[in-house]
Amino acid sequence: MERTTSIAEAKQVLGTNFIGPDELALIADKMGIKIPSEIPIIPYDLEDLKNKKNDYILIIGASKMSNGKPLTLRALRDHFGINPDVSEPCFYNQDWYLKENFIEKSLKSKWFLIRKNVFNETRGKNPDEIINHYSFPTAILCAYSFFIYWFHANECLWKHDFVWCNDLDANDDRIYVARYFDPIGISKNGFSVHRHLRIRENYGCAEEL
Repeated sequence: MERTTSIAEAKQVLGTNFIGPDELALIADKMGIKIPSEIPIIPYDLEDLKNKKNDYILIIGASKMSNGKPLTLRALRDHFGINPDVSEPCFYNQDWYLKENFIEKSLKSKWFLIRKNVFNETRGKNPDEIINHYSFPTAILCAYSFFIYWFHANECLWKHDFVWCNDLDANDDRIYVARYFDPIGISKNGFSVHRHLRIRENYGCAEEL
């Protein structure tokens, strides 16, 4: 796709919803990331950005942590920790996914356009019903965007909502992430990583008489 939007134009149109190399530089230390040495072209049309300026974030991806290691879910989890009593933002204290392959997926150094809120018409829908109509983001992109936007805009993305991802676990169960705050206040704060269990032949009903 041809470049039709400059960094300056995108920044003017999107305002706080634009996170380019200059914005990234201001929070790189808090994120523990390395700013990309080469910034790719913005592959989005200016008119398209104008139409999406209120609902989407245009963000430059970083592929490396400050220590040179790939920027992955594991790396972000190690950097931010899992205890909100120690520091926030952080990840929710879970360990089920630590041996899963998707947490080693590295973010690419490219521009991403990601929605700030879930589509209302998808609420309560099974992911298999909607996956052919929407482009599910990766879990690493969601986590990266969440923490970046927390520091950049002082705003919590997907505060009470979960976001379907295009990642699957080893059993082909779909990953969903986010919901930093539990709306009923039972769980501690933290960026959550869960899996949606598919109904298979080994699920069934027993009976109590």
